Parts: sequence; structure tokens; C-alpha cells
Amino acid sequence: QVQLAESGGGLVQPGGSLRLSCAASGSINYMHWYRQAPGKQRELVASITSGGNTNYQDSVKGRFTISRDNAKNTMYLQMNRLKPEDTAVYYCNAVDLSTLPAMDYWGKGTLVTVSS
Repeated sequence: QVQLAESGGGLVQPGGSLRLSCAASGSINYMHWYRQAPGKQRELVASITSGGNTNYQDSVKGRFTISRDNAKNTMYLQMNRLKPEDTAVYYCNAVDLSTLPAMDYWGKGTLVTVSS
């Protein structure tokens, strides 16, 4: 069973930056960052494969960068030019397709608050 540990959340002013980290206990091909704002549905923010292929939600393109260090089993989300609407609990997610059904692992979440 894969365990995910997140860090890096906090309070930042609009226009500022934060770097989130997700340390995994094992190597999983597909990893994602999700976020959930108060009163809203959890949404996918960005995805990355072990080979470095990435995808982003349109609202964060050009501002956020997802990356991973496979040697450390760690995924990152660099968030720049943050906006108040980015305020949410951010969750690390990993999907293991080597089993049927696929296994879906989640971190506990880290809170990002963008406010002046």
C-alpha cells in the first residue's frame, strides 16, 4: 500500500508563490494534484507521469508547474502568481494501474490560503 505525505501549504498574499511537495512511499506512474475549495467539488489541478508528461487545468496554465523527482519518489507543485481563487485544500493523488481494479491513493491534504 502506498502512503503519501504532503507539505508546503500555508498563507500567502495574492501574487505570491508556494511550492507543495508530496513524498510517496513507492513509485507510481500516474500522479496528480487535486484541490477542493470550501463549498466546491474537488477538481484536478495537474497531472504528471513517471516519464514527465504533464497536463494542467486551464485556470493554472502558465502559473503552476508540476514536476517529480523519481529517485526521491517525490512530486512537486510550484505555484506562482497566486490568486484568491486558488485558495483550497490541495491533495496529492497517485493511481496504480498495475492492478484490477486500479488503486487510488490520497494524501491528507495541505491548506493553501491566498489572502491579503
